[in-house]
Order: sequence, then structure tokens, then C-alpha cells
Amino acid sequence: MTKHVSVRSLVSRPEIGTTANVVQHSTLRISQLALDSPALILLRHGKKTLQSGQRRWSLQGGEAIVLAGGQTFDVFNQLSAQGLFEARWLLWDKAIIEAFEQGCREARPLRQAAVLRGAGREFHDSVDRAIEAVSSNAPQVPAEIARHRMAEVLVWLSLFDIALAAPQGATTMVARLRSLFAGSLSEPWTMASVAARLAMSEATLRRRLSAEGATFASVLTDARMSFAMTLLQSTDHAVTRIASSVGYDSASRFSVRFRARFGFAPTAVRGHRRT
Repeated sequence: MTKHVSVRSLVSRPEIGTTANVVQHSTLRISQLALDSPALILLRHGKKTLQSGQRRWSLQGGEAIVLAGGQTFDVFNQLSAQGLFEARWLLWDKAIIEAFEQGCREARPLRQAAVLRGAGREFHDSVDRAIEAVSSNAPQVPAEIARHRMAEVLVWLSLFDIALAAPQGATTMVARLRSLFAGSLSEPWTMASVAARLAMSEATLRRRLSAEGATFASVLTDARMSFAMTLLQSTDHAVTRIASSVGYDSASRFSVRFRARFGFAPTAVRGHRRT
């Protein structure tokens, strides 16, 4: 019997989607993690709990959860008895969800989350085929077939009475900034440069953020730290490289910001055990 090897990975394929394999060797609580787009998570090892407001969803290894976009969750990832947490993420390109929506107008889009228990081998195989279409072996799978495989997973979800809505244009100033920053988190963003790009004064930008209980610095830092968390969980990049990719020349300064945001050091995600 071949031993399963858990490997971190993060791959995006233009006009198809994104897949990530998240691996942790520590039990961690992650507060206020924003999810901008709909996603499917297959939990392979460990236990995962998500909470939004008063609602809570829990799943064990072998189960799946579907998440609507535009939400913020508190996340608790727990290790299995073998000391491992592993979860595979799948996110669709917006156009694929929009095309599928047109043929399922009667379905009510998922508002928060839904756990799939006992979905069956055929469903899991369908998800694996979609992941393969997005992965590094994607050139072997033509784009038309890749889109079909991603849509097939949406068909499976519809059989479970789950419909996903494509992400709409940002409706809040915080969401607009997050979308803007996502294009290049390493860029030296300033209030002046962002205000100019949004065709408004700095005073107006500051006032609109304040009305949403946010500041320019807090939104930028959270966007950077959230993506850094993704990279720590789904790649083996060195901390110095991750720090640079989110706009920090100093790994130590990045680590201080990361700890302030999440309550633990970047190294805790990779294997310095912390319960």
C-alpha cells in the first residue's frame, strides 16, 4: 500500500480556477478570516470548525464544506490523531459560476455554508478531476475540458440543493480596497495612491472607511497577513520569501505584524506545535 504524502500546493489557472492543498502540523485558531469568493473544502485529515456570528459548522476528515463568498469566519483547525491537518480547497473562476447560474435560476444561492456528509465516492472523484484540471498538470487538460470539470462539481452541488453565486462587484469601501490590494500585495500602497486610483480625495476615502469601522492601514495589513497565511499553509516558501511577496523587506518586521494579527508566529503554521 502506497503511503500518502501530504504536500502543500497552491495553483491558479486563468479562466478556470484555483486549488490549494493546506497542510498544518499545529492546531491553530484563526480569527476573522475573509473569504471573497465561493469555495469548496475537502477535509482529508483532522477536524475543521468555522464560525460566523452565532452559527457554527464542523467537519471531520473525509467530509466537505461549501462556503459562499463575501464572508468572514473564525476558523479552528485541529490535528488528527496522527498529528496532521490537511484540506484541499477548490475555487471557481467567476465566469464558470455565472454561466452555470443562467441554467439554474430557480435555485437559491447559498448564503453562508453547508457541510456535505457522506457525499460518496463519485462526488469526491469529480472534485479530484476538477483539481487535476487546475493543477500543475493542467496543460494536459484542454481549457474546454477543465471548465467542464469545474462545472461538473457545480452540478453535483445542485443535486445537494446547493447553488453558488458568482462574486459581485465590491459594495463596500473595505471590499473595494481588498480587491485592489489583491492584485499586488507587495506594492508600496499609500492612501494618496489609492485615493487617486479610486478618483476621490484622501479625506473622502478616510471618511468612508471610518464609516465602516476600518482604517486604510488596517485593511492593507489584514489583506497582506491573510494572504501570507494562505502561503504558509499551502506552499513551502521560506518566511523571508513570503514576507517579500506581501510587501515586507524585513522578515522580522513581517513576523511581528503576523503575530499581532493572528496571535502566533508564522513558524507555528509550519510545525512549531501550538495548541
